Amino acid sequence: MDLRLGYIGLGIMGRPMALNLMRAGYSMSVWARRAQSLEPLVAEGATVAASPAQLAAQVDVVFTNVSDTADVESVLLGPDGVIHGARSGLIVVDHSTIAAGASQRMAETLADAGVKMLDVPVSGGEQGAIAGSLTLMVGGEARVLETVRPMLEVVGGTITHVGGHGAGQIAKTCNQMIVAQSLVAIGEAFTLAESAGVDPARVREALMGGFAASRILEAHGQRMLDRNYAPGFKARLHRKDMGIALQTAAELGVATPGTAVATQLINALVGQDMGELDSSALVEMLRRLNHK
Repeated sequence: MDLRLGYIGLGIMGRPMALNLMRAGYSMSVWARRAQSLEPLVAEGATVAASPAQLAAQVDVVFTNVSDTADVESVLLGPDGVIHGARSGLIVVDHSTIAAGASQRMAETLADAGVKMLDVPVSGGEQGAIAGSLTLMVGGEARVLETVRPMLEVVGGTITHVGGHGAGQIAKTCNQMIVAQSLVAIGEAFTLAESAGVDPARVREALMGGFAASRILEAHGQRMLDRNYAPGFKARLHRKDMGIALQTAAELGVATPGTAVATQLINALVGQDMGELDSSALVEMLRRLNHK
């Protein structure tokens, strides 16, 4: 493997993704705000950089996987950011979920420094990251995508070039809208079944054989039945993504009433100190509304 890789953001998603790249044979430099996040990568042979700028100076491709727009701006464009250590030709692959407009602006700033950027948000949760089966939504130049495609194939089972800069983020926003509203629909259905004295587990089993079947009903429906909300994707991060969806819709003048309702339930979940739980826990808000 000739290309040297760097990874910034070693949380629930980034850690297994970086580990999979290392296990595929790529050399890896890493940086994180929390030293303990680095330990699993260092144990596998990763080199620790002192800053994002130093990391950028050591590698050919930088992957970022952090929580929100401000974090991406900090690690890419901040005082010790990637841009200050980057050589012309560096590629930045941003796996974070942020606003499309902000991603476009960062890509333009990096381009002025000779750095190419792709926005590549992912879907599939922690288990998909561990298995290397994530869905990747790509915005940016097609030829840059082809350069890094072998690396993306290590972490993802489906890679779709959606369009230019920001298009990957728009696709991820659409994904989060659908997931949130599906969680609400499943939660409402289970609450209705419980109220009618019908076993929601049997309802789920029946629905999985019809048009209502989905991966969300399969995986998150089971979580709701088990009341097992160990985070694959934390509710507080889903709230952030829904804020992006509503902001984008407002900017475009698009009505998204279902998204607004789902966002309110996720807001309530976080407000009830359940923001660190998986977002499928929003069924608990429906149960509380119905005194279940």
